[in-house]
Amino acid sequence: MKPPDLAPSSDGAGAWTLPGALALKLAVLVALLVVLSGTLAGWLVDRASDQEAVQRLVDQQGDEVELVARLLASKIEQSQKVLRTVASGITTDMLESPSSLEWVLQQGLPAVQFFDSMQVARKDGELRLNLQHGRLEGVANLDPAERDYLRRTLVGGKPMVSELVGGGTSEARVMFTMPLHAADGAVTGALAGALRLQSQGLLPAYIAQPQRSDSRLVVFTRDGTILSHSDPERVMGNVSDEPGLAAVYAQWLAQARAVPGPGSTTVLPGHIVSMAGMPLPQWMVARVSDTPQVLQPLQGAQQRAWGLAAAGIALSAALAVALLWWLLLPLERLRDRAALLLHDDAAADLPWPASPGEVDALVQVLQALQGQRAHQARLQQAVGGQFQAILDHASIGIVVTRQGRLQVLGRQVCQMLGYAQAELRGRPLRMLYLSDADYADTAARVRAGFAAHGAYAGDVRLRRKDGSAVWARVQGRSVRVEGLEGGNVWTLDDLTAAHEARQQNAWAATHDPLTQLANRLGCEQRLQLLLAERLDRAGQGAPPAAPDAAPCDGVFLHLDIDHFTVVNDVAGHGAGDDVLCHVAQLLQGQVRQSGWVARLGGDEFAVVLPGCTAAHGALVAEQLRAAVQGWEPVYQGRSFTLGVSVGMVVLDARAHGVAAVLHAADMACYDAKRAGRNQVVVHAAPGAPRTVDV
Repeated sequence: MKPPDLAPSSDGAGAWTLPGALALKLAVLVALLVVLSGTLAGWLVDRASDQEAVQRLVDQQGDEVELVARLLASKIEQSQKVLRTVASGITTDMLESPSSLEWVLQQGLPAVQFFDSMQVARKDGELRLNLQHGRLEGVANLDPAERDYLRRTLVGGKPMVSELVGGGTSEARVMFTMPLHAADGAVTGALAGALRLQSQGLLPAYIAQPQRSDSRLVVFTRDGTILSHSDPERVMGNVSDEPGLAAVYAQWLAQARAVPGPGSTTVLPGHIVSMAGMPLPQWMVARVSDTPQVLQPLQGAQQRAWGLAAAGIALSAALAVALLWWLLLPLERLRDRAALLLHDDAAADLPWPASPGEVDALVQVLQALQGQRAHQARLQQAVGGQFQAILDHASIGIVVTRQGRLQVLGRQVCQMLGYAQAELRGRPLRMLYLSDADYADTAARVRAGFAAHGAYAGDVRLRRKDGSAVWARVQGRSVRVEGLEGGNVWTLDDLTAAHEARQQNAWAATHDPLTQLANRLGCEQRLQLLLAERLDRAGQGAPPAAPDAAPCDGVFLHLDIDHFTVVNDVAGHGAGDDVLCHVAQLLQGQVRQSGWVARLGGDEFAVVLPGCTAAHGALVAEQLRAAVQGWEPVYQGRSFTLGVSVGMVVLDARAHGVAAVLHAADMACYDAKRAGRNQVVVHAAPGAPRTVDV
């Protein structure tokens, strides 16, 4: 690592220094926080003012449409009162004299001047009088719709307010009817008065004024016909063409509600719509405001306020950054001083910055680390010498490789290969193999072993410096799961002599070619020698012992892999062979210093521990069982869980012959299988197996 090119200031504390990465990040963070907090506050105020303005507009419009609706309703009631006054002045005898009716309506009752037209009909439906704008007209000129309302009043005997009568804007009118009663209350006729739509007594023009681009006052009937509008050209149109109002009207029609009395307001995107109704004529009053235009003055004020706020935020951010920079100056000087520690204590005597709080605490820590650094350097030098001494005096060869190259080598490896350490350190692994094919084959096996077991163990053919071949038992583990290209630690045992012996027929007859262990014949031969040695010792005068206290010459373990067939059936026989080889290596690694291992056949193994006591043998058996259970191989992307059932026989005075020992151990293993697998059963005496807890 190259130290930064920084020089300490002359006084160590007061010199100008540039901000470091942390100071810059904090400055940017503080500036961003100030900007974000100011922007958020402004946005919240802006939003609150918009909401307040909208709420005020909602309240104002709601009150306005209710007021207009009550005003128009009062005009309707006033028209009905006037008509009722006229009706009270018409007697039954007048119905028989059209001239009397004409005089009364034109001269005797001034209230009749309130209406644009009036009609009188007898009980039988005959129209007796038809006045249009104060002039007597023929009865045949009456609109059929007006005749119908007169007829309905005669039949129902109740006052009525008609729907809109007439087609054009100038001809549109509303008809009020009132039944005429005799002294006994019987209906004797009907009186009708009509008012033009835009007349002073019904919908005067000032109701829709003034005309504004941002708001419209609309009066319309239940079927959507516009009676009054801020734009006169829209009168007699339909509200389905009104922006904003059309959606509210359509929703109201879909709900099939009655004409509302109280006002209601709906806020839509871009519009605020307030509606109130007049139940008697079935009319509604609506105020439609375009929200963007209504709020435009407020938004202009908000933009000016945003400009002032932006200036204030920028000034606050600059002041906050300057203050933060001033506060971080001691930390920046500490950074410069700490960087000099990388120069091999060249600046050990230079002063440290002083600032109460965190800087002083960091100075104390760095001073302590500076002292520890020198101490660690001395320790590292000592440990390095000890590590090399261990490598040079180890009984087996040790190699550390990284990135496919030799990094650390013990003396035994160098002697085995005929090289000096300097000749191998840093060189590629390929130089130790006889050919590219050997190197590629070994690399493939190592990768497969690391993938399945996280480690590798096997026999490898290497090349000495003189070009001759040497066989070594290689065991390795990757410090990072990256195969050959990662950092790996290896141990090497010279097996050249053993390998040559294996080429002889005698070795092949007594050893398993797959696991390289002794086979059943080899196991029986070695076990026979062990039992014969015990008999020789007994024949040389050893004192006999009671059967319950017979001396122990070792233990014999019969192991059967549980669920082995699952691996064969699911992953194939190649995976099964790999399991057998790995279990063989696992067992050998556990008992290498105290016994030996044999493969009896199939997935059955034997472990012989000469001179081992019964208690220690049971403990070793449990360790072997736990070791197999703790290994979870992975084949074809699937993980497998294995176990092992162990039957143990003590080689004491009761062990008569190899066949008896093998049979007893096989029975004990069978009892372990029958008891649930993956456990240890000791054959204490013929026919008396028991499970041992260790």
